[in-house]
Amino acid sequence: MEDNYNDRIINDALRTRGYYPLRPMQLWMVDSQFYKTKSTMMNIGALFKLSPKIDLNRFAQAINDTLNNYDIFRCRLVFHPETNDICQRFDGEIIPAKIEKLSDEEFERRKKTLMQPYELFNKPLYRIYLFETPTAKYLYCDFYHAILDGTAICILFVKEVDLRYKGKKISRTPVSYADYILEDMKISKEEFDAGSKYWLDILDKFDENKHYFPADLLDGNNEKIATLETDWKSGSIIIPVKNITEKYFLATKKKEFNFFLAATMLAIAKLAGSKSSIMDWVHNGRYTMQELRLMGAMLEQYPICCEFEENMSVENLFKSIDEKVNTGFKYRKSLSTAYNSEKDICPTFAFQKKTLGALNNLTLGGYPAENIEIPLNEWSVSENALDVEVNLTDEGTYLIEYSYDASIYSENAIKNFAAVIDEIILQLQDENILISDIL
Repeated sequence: MEDNYNDRIINDALRTRGYYPLRPMQLWMVDSQFYKTKSTMMNIGALFKLSPKIDLNRFAQAINDTLNNYDIFRCRLVFHPETNDICQRFDGEIIPAKIEKLSDEEFERRKKTLMQPYELFNKPLYRIYLFETPTAKYLYCDFYHAILDGTAICILFVKEVDLRYKGKKISRTPVSYADYILEDMKISKEEFDAGSKYWLDILDKFDENKHYFPADLLDGNNEKIATLETDWKSGSIIIPVKNITEKYFLATKKKEFNFFLAATMLAIAKLAGSKSSIMDWVHNGRYTMQELRLMGAMLEQYPICCEFEENMSVENLFKSIDEKVNTGFKYRKSLSTAYNSEKDICPTFAFQKKTLGALNNLTLGGYPAENIEIPLNEWSVSENALDVEVNLTDEGTYLIEYSYDASIYSENAIKNFAAVIDEIILQLQDENILISDIL
């Protein structure tokens, strides 16, 4: 008798000596990529100009020693030989970082094609290049999102490379991503079914016309909302928030995440003329000290539904969101049901604390490194129809990065959406206002 819902899969992974299932979010990312295989929608990368004082040979060795320290960099996507399911193995070859010498002109041409689509099966899922030109030194890192997330890159990978370059001892014991997969899959059938019902109850209510605001760029069929089959042209704009700073949250002890999620959901509902909002919200997926040390893809995406009742107060809205977030955590191990639902194409919300600042004030090899913007190219598409990412800066102000499908939304439409969010942010600071007044 199996003790948990995934015993058969776990035992099969062990029996077949190395074929590990994809975690739910990994599978969602890979499945999403299939609709635009020849795109960089799931690439997560950055280009840095290094200090001229960096010894590139020693820096390359620090990178390669870090790569060899974690099984995630040996990850290869494969088909299971018996079931033909997409699986992953952790016995691939480490592809070392090497130094390329280019002219400045050659580097400028190369920069335009650095970020390219990955061949998904039985191929390396990261690229790391070191460039030396007559005037500068550069580092380019690019990881397929299904093997690594932003937390792993910024908190773990970059810091370990920096320590190794400076000759410091690495005290952190590597945690195996392969082992974690099997441990994370343990869940009873009753718990899995309860979580599945919770997620499907939310997504069954999802309506593109009610839970996106209207598009202003229409295709030939007059379709307003992108689906997974559309072109998903990449658009991105960063807009500062005018009507609040970190001081407000320090004084009131209110939760930034709940506040900005509420403002975003209300803004979409207001523009859509809706009395409800359904979005996905993103969490880094790291709940324990072991998970904080885990080099791999831990990101999770949770659907959330808010019904805006007639006389709902701001305080009750925040309480409702808090309860729904905690219920989401409770049912996290059933998220595969949400990811497998064809209706999981909701707008997405994320909150980051000083991530943009960290990226722009990075230290590599003991010296400041300049973040260089990677130009869009023919493979650039947006991951979702609408992503809203709130970033807290080092100065205590907020920037919101809007990533969107530029084939359905114009930049002016996104700027108008941003202005509505900012207006609602101001209104939410009035404890006497009702949600119906905001809408």
